[in-house]
Amino acid sequence: MVASRRLSSSTSLPTSQRPSNAPPMPSVSSSRSWTMPAADHRPRPEPFDFDTDPDRFRTTSLAAKRFGLAEDVHVDVADRFAKEQVDLALDVGCGQGKLLSLLRDKAVPAVGLDASPTMLKDAPGSRIFGDARALPFPPNTFGGAAAMYMLYHLEDPVQAVAECHRVLRPGGLFAACAPSRYDSPELRSILPGYGVPSTFDSENAPEIIGSVFDEIEIDAWDGPYVHLPDSEALTLYLRGRRLSPTAADRASDAIDTPITLTKRGAIIYARKFD
Repeated sequence: MVASRRLSSSTSLPTSQRPSNAPPMPSVSSSRSWTMPAADHRPRPEPFDFDTDPDRFRTTSLAAKRFGLAEDVHVDVADRFAKEQVDLALDVGCGQGKLLSLLRDKAVPAVGLDASPTMLKDAPGSRIFGDARALPFPPNTFGGAAAMYMLYHLEDPVQAVAECHRVLRPGGLFAACAPSRYDSPELRSILPGYGVPSTFDSENAPEIIGSVFDEIEIDAWDGPYVHLPDSEALTLYLRGRRLSPTAADRASDAIDTPITLTKRGAIIYARKFD
């Protein structure tokens, strides 16, 4: 396996300094030419299928573990919280607890919250069933809060971002991540919804988070993510990308392997000042 490596470029963007005519997604890299004209699509939430189709989530994790080329973004967030000596963190949409486990290893106390009983039962440590849009915590409770790969499940992610802002103490750090709507361009012809905006993707995330927080920092990725050696590996990956088992089998037969897929997305960090 190719050694893991970071695939990112960073920029800080004080939202109060953005010109009024700035586009929704700040330009992080001038070399980005991969966005393409999109039809007039309304942003749509991604299906919340963790209880109805838990195998899909498991195949996503398995494909990344077996064939991944890049470091998991949860590691970046755990490192950042530890470096900033966060004394209590909240993981909103914690799933099976990947970030919680990393924070525990770094001695960062954390609480996980999720709306999926199926995912939550496997999460380590302190965890609670709850709604990201109405967090069951008083204001100014946490030194850090994260929402990793989950805000795109919400019709209005601003509600959840505002709730994270509310429960953070002044000076607290918020982190959220999302893929690009142009992720895995090598599979654009078969991925459902390729190029269609979600309610929270790396293109609209800075504007959404910037509507709540005063300053944001963008850590974007555009590079090799997984190397799939054969059709079986490709089928596994496609299953995680919301193709049915039958559709994933059919699509993998039509695509030459081995194939290396490009990961596009971003982590957005934000600071609460008041």
